[in-house]
Amino acid sequence: MRRPRAWGQPCPNAKCPLFKLMDRGHVSAISTYMTESGKRRIFRCQRCETTFSETRDTVFFDRRTSEEKVLMALKRLLVRVDLSGIAFVLGVHEETALAWLVRAAAKAHEINEPLLRDLPVTQVQLDEMWNFMARKHARETDEAGASLPEGEDGRQWVWVSFAPEFRWMIAAVVGPRTLDTAKEVVAITKALIAAFHVVTTFARIGRRGRPRQPVCEPHPDLVYAPLVKRKKQGMLLTRSTRVVLGAERLTQRGLTISTALVERVNLTLRQILAPLVRQTSSFCKDRERTQQRVVCFQAFYHVARSHMSLRRQLPIRERHRHSAICPRWRERMLAMAAGLTDHVWTFRELLTAKFEPLDAQSISR
Repeated sequence: MRRPRAWGQPCPNAKCPLFKLMDRGHVSAISTYMTESGKRRIFRCQRCETTFSETRDTVFFDRRTSEEKVLMALKRLLVRVDLSGIAFVLGVHEETALAWLVRAAAKAHEINEPLLRDLPVTQVQLDEMWNFMARKHARETDEAGASLPEGEDGRQWVWVSFAPEFRWMIAAVVGPRTLDTAKEVVAITKALIAAFHVVTTFARIGRRGRPRQPVCEPHPDLVYAPLVKRKKQGMLLTRSTRVVLGAERLTQRGLTISTALVERVNLTLRQILAPLVRQTSSFCKDRERTQQRVVCFQAFYHVARSHMSLRRQLPIRERHRHSAICPRWRERMLAMAAGLTDHVWTFRELLTAKFEPLDAQSISR
């Protein structure tokens, strides 16, 4: 018996029983149509009879601009090109490029969420990187000269949570240097760490009155230690560490307190994204635009950016010469090293990838 082809397309109808589920044999291709970027398929869900195009739920859906132009604009955003330069080179309005960025950021978030879910994280480094929005000195500041928590201008920070064992950016949040922003980063991080906290419950003992409430306590294996740097006029004066939890376990495992790897990621962000470059005129006007660029780079960094330290040497029998170039290495990226995918994604795959809900997860490649 002929089996239905797995197209990797989810049904977009929210009322359908197979909504957002893929490869269940319920989606079939019924026709094709021509666009400026080539031939595209039209699919139909056999369960609810809904028809939809293959670009549904992608960055290219319902766009008259060619896909190549959208790809070039979004690629330039990740290689230190400012928005006005993209608009001049491609002949589009800046608002159009920003609309593409909004869609790309939403797609990047869809990619980051399921990939990070199955990552067995045991070590994390957290750091924040200075930046500014609209102007370097906010109109309203606190006593230290920093922007107010509700302010959108002046000093803003890019908070990064980094897993050194996988070299993954777990969280990237743009916001003021406040306790609320720090809690937001920690909340995203602790959801991926098994040894973070334990909840102790207490059974009822038969006495009158309210039962004792559960208590949330640090996990016995948790090691937490901040690295404190003191600076004066931008110059580093002293650097000290303080172990808050797990000093004995830290000594037993022979670990050291360091933020070197996450600071290297900060340097990568400054080299890649135009608004984060020091002494730049390409700064963003609000947090949302900066957050969108950082989220896009986070997904690109994980699945579509090859890393030189992860590459493997090709056997001699697999080295095939292409004109004057004879490749010696097989490129790899972070998701391949973590076992989450088997190839380096193209930028088009990054913008068109589709996922099932987390409770029935499978990836379409």
